Amino acid sequence: MTIAQSNTLEQLDGESLDLLDQRLQALKALLPEAFDLDGNLVKDKLLESLKPASYEPSDDIPAFGLAWPGKQQAFAAAGVPTTATLRPCPDQSVDFDTTKNLLIEGDNLEVLKTLQRSYHGKVKMIYIDPPYNTGKDFVYPDNYGEGLDTYLKRTEQKDADGFWQSTNSETSGRKHANWLSMMAPRLTLARNLLREDGVILISIDDNEVANLRLLCDEVFGAENCLATLVWDKNRKNDAKYFSVGHEYMLVYAKSKSVLVEQSIIYRGEKEGVDQLKEVFESLRSSHGDNWGVIRDGLLKYYKDIPEDDPREPLKRYRKVDEQGPYRDDGNINWPGGGGPTYDVLHPVTKKVCTLPTSGWRYPTPERFWEEVEKGNIVFGEDEVKVPSVRTNIFEKHDQVMASVHYSYAQTATNQFNELFGGQRVFENPKPTKDLKTLTAYVTEKEDLVLDFFAGSGTTGHAVMAQNAEDGGNRRYICVQLPEPLDEPVTLDDGVVCETIFDLTRERLKRAGSKIKEEAGLNAEKIDTGLRVFKLDSSNFTPWNSEPTSSQTDMLERLEQLADHTVPGRTETDILWEILLKMGLVLDLQLERFEVEGTSFFGVGDRTKVISTETSIPTAALEALLDQDIPPSELVVLDGAFENDTDRANIATFYKQRKDDDGQPLCNLKVV
Repeated sequence: MTIAQSNTLEQLDGESLDLLDQRLQALKALLPEAFDLDGNLVKDKLLESLKPASYEPSDDIPAFGLAWPGKQQAFAAAGVPTTATLRPCPDQSVDFDTTKNLLIEGDNLEVLKTLQRSYHGKVKMIYIDPPYNTGKDFVYPDNYGEGLDTYLKRTEQKDADGFWQSTNSETSGRKHANWLSMMAPRLTLARNLLREDGVILISIDDNEVANLRLLCDEVFGAENCLATLVWDKNRKNDAKYFSVGHEYMLVYAKSKSVLVEQSIIYRGEKEGVDQLKEVFESLRSSHGDNWGVIRDGLLKYYKDIPEDDPREPLKRYRKVDEQGPYRDDGNINWPGGGGPTYDVLHPVTKKVCTLPTSGWRYPTPERFWEEVEKGNIVFGEDEVKVPSVRTNIFEKHDQVMASVHYSYAQTATNQFNELFGGQRVFENPKPTKDLKTLTAYVTEKEDLVLDFFAGSGTTGHAVMAQNAEDGGNRRYICVQLPEPLDEPVTLDDGVVCETIFDLTRERLKRAGSKIKEEAGLNAEKIDTGLRVFKLDSSNFTPWNSEPTSSQTDMLERLEQLADHTVPGRTETDILWEILLKMGLVLDLQLERFEVEGTSFFGVGDRTKVISTETSIPTAALEALLDQDIPPSELVVLDGAFENDTDRANIATFYKQRKDDDGQPLCNLKVV
């Protein structure tokens, strides 16, 4: 399908969002002088418009950056639109009609393209754990810009010698190039889906961390790099030189400047505060106000916490009173230096206190004494000692996340296996706890999380677990290639899994059930369902414009044009493709209703309405505009009109019905 006019009716665009055109339009709005009169971008004009006034010509110097064979083609692959669609699979889903969680089967390059219209600028957090480049078999093909037809043929292969794996041996000079070419278009499309305050986190190992950092600098901008986290997993005693038991996680913002402008900071709860509170309340119950004994009990509890335990920062709170453990050595200096200076009189000696090196932390004397009244400032015995800040662990127990973490792979594997009755069905799953912590750290309760290398489904599990903990309504989109397992796996309930996608789906189902079971009375408030979709070719057959001299071929093409839906596709398939091409999200709640005996689907409050009927009476289309709240947009099948006259008449009718501003009451489109 292409943008066209059909008897004066606008045709719904059947392709995914054109990334290149989107960028050109944004550039034209910003730098119109870089385009000629025909609207074409002129390289020399663009460069001229970007030169500073102080620019002086000099010898050409090669630009610093990352280069590899196939780079240009890889980035170009992101801009090639697709007509692919996502077909719903209610029978593989859980609570399909009500859930807002999505699990999509398919090559993530094509899936990311299909999501561009509906999810552009809507994702708060992306986490991916892409395949590490070990130099061995590589799941994704060398032809990274392949079309959907090639992908569909490839995914029908079930043997290890088919299209599923490409040769990528350690002696291949293109080992890194292949990996980078696979990642480049996917990261480009992913950036387009992020909100302006969004963030992407990418797990990676030593083999590609340096290259990935440069690639992300190019895609997201080096200025938007927030951190490189290190996750220490386990020691390898069989290593020849050093035990490299860690992985990295690159963290990039869509726009760090937006985070600064909106005063967005990330803070997470200190680990173990709830447990510490239980210990304190137990000691208080036994010893009353005997703070010396209570302090000894707390120090004994701290002693049992290992140095590499995430609860280790609690040990800094070594004093205690009725407000609980606290520390009173907090820095009262203005951060960065050059802070405000004013006189602060010591409450006992009535003399001016020593001024902090970089000025007071609080901008005015009034603000300083407000903190004193709250009990947050501690004075020394006299004015010589600079006052300090008191922090009560139970009142303020958030903190900035450290860049180094300890996470033991065996623990994650054991917890994963428990979901499958002790069966070992997946190697090296990501720890749910780690992803849950990250989700809580960078998202709010209503945010959307995306993982397009879903693997075992840890991200979806973590989102549901965090919602269960804080009452959130976060949603996830997980995408996984149906990569064949070495051999089919029969689960403890008899379900047979042939692909990694099968395991992903079953893991999310089981995790959801366990979360509901543990939630008890609050189970109904937690969305643990999943809507399953499968990447496939469009439900509508494109017109074949290739020349032919065969009358039979021409008649067949005309028959396809009259009924241009693919045989075997259902009303549900067609409905969800229309929603996708309209740019509507896939977690919508739909309502079927009738007008003049004709069935329609309403989105939300029926401001957008869709019909999948192959024949619609003119009376029904006219009566639809007489509803209490008529739709602002209506999409119907092009073949639903009896003839060209009916099509022209209804087009005229819809254009003549105006709203109070003189605009058409409803925008009617055909597909």
